[in-house]
Amino acid sequence: MPLTDTAVKTAKPRDRRYKISDERGLYIEIAPNGGKWWRFKYRFGGKEKLLSLGVYPDVSLKQARERQDEARKLVADKVDPGEVRKAEKASQAEAGANTFEVVAREWLEKQSTRWSVRYFHDVVRRMERDIFPAIGKVPINDLSSSAVLKAVQRIKSRGALETARRQLQVCGQVFDYAVATDRAEKNPAIHLRGTLTPVKVSHHASITDPKAIGALLRAIEGYDGSLVTLYALRLAYLTFVRPGELRKAEWSEIDLEAKEWRIPAERMKMKVLHIVPLSRQAINTLEELQRITGRGRFLFPGARSNGRPMSENTVNAALRRLGYTKEEMTGHGFRSMASTILNEEQWNHDAIERQLAHSERNKVRAAYNYAEHLETRTKMMQWWADYLDGLKAG
Repeated sequence: MPLTDTAVKTAKPRDRRYKISDERGLYIEIAPNGGKWWRFKYRFGGKEKLLSLGVYPDVSLKQARERQDEARKLVADKVDPGEVRKAEKASQAEAGANTFEVVAREWLEKQSTRWSVRYFHDVVRRMERDIFPAIGKVPINDLSSSAVLKAVQRIKSRGALETARRQLQVCGQVFDYAVATDRAEKNPAIHLRGTLTPVKVSHHASITDPKAIGALLRAIEGYDGSLVTLYALRLAYLTFVRPGELRKAEWSEIDLEAKEWRIPAERMKMKVLHIVPLSRQAINTLEELQRITGRGRFLFPGARSNGRPMSENTVNAALRRLGYTKEEMTGHGFRSMASTILNEEQWNHDAIERQLAHSERNKVRAAYNYAEHLETRTKMMQWWADYLDGLKAG
């Protein structure tokens, strides 16, 4: 007599394991602890065999019968459903052993002897932060182009376009390695070239690649022009204020003890007081500069008159003298440089925007929020100076 849903549901456990039969070899087995397992008994190659079809109530009576029908069809086609099950489990185990993260870490380990220790750890850290949480647990051969694109677009969405591009490149290299080692049939990242190209907007030329930044900083330290201009270049990248705010800086605004530069509202684009926390490196630069121009009004007085600030073209002219064209780098580009890297390193976005003194929709609110995120900004500015020192050292 075939089973009913009610009979399965109300079957009570006994002291010993027992079974209730359905039809054509299907039955449910009830354990003393109350667990209920569907079983299918069949004969294959002259031997009696059992196939587990799942646990009730996760697998209903109807679903158990459907699975039984599938198994019976295999037997009719002279295929052992038990062997099919073993093959499926082996395939799943192999896929689990070849997830994207497993293959990526294997590839990364092989690169560790070719890369510097710092670069290796930077790549691993970014993969652990951005890529592995998104696609790391997926079998590498099952990943599609759209899944990889979603992962890197999440990086781009926080403003870290360069990091997104680099991570896509690394993913492509991992897929190439997987193809070469027979863990994947194709490289889905190939089809994503050009997908991260930003909408073209007019921006000041800037350098944002860390290796190129290091080269720029070393070039600045080798500047053979005016010492005052050299200090202006240093403070440009250490503080990333606007060029006009830098060249018109006055000694009355600098508080070396408090380690702050307070730019008054009338000199700011948004007409709001702006605080620039000063890193150790900025303090050292200012102390050296003070010996040269500290008796006057301006940090960077003009070449012809101490009563006027340096020319607005001085910093850009120095960059040209160092060999950088206006299409490659400008004085304003230090701001884009800082914004790109700080966003890539996932510093608080609001703190970055506040430090850049970007516009506040509510001008009244902005007037009272000049010190917003100041503790975070202070830590960020010191991190930024230390980070640049690392790039400068190569």
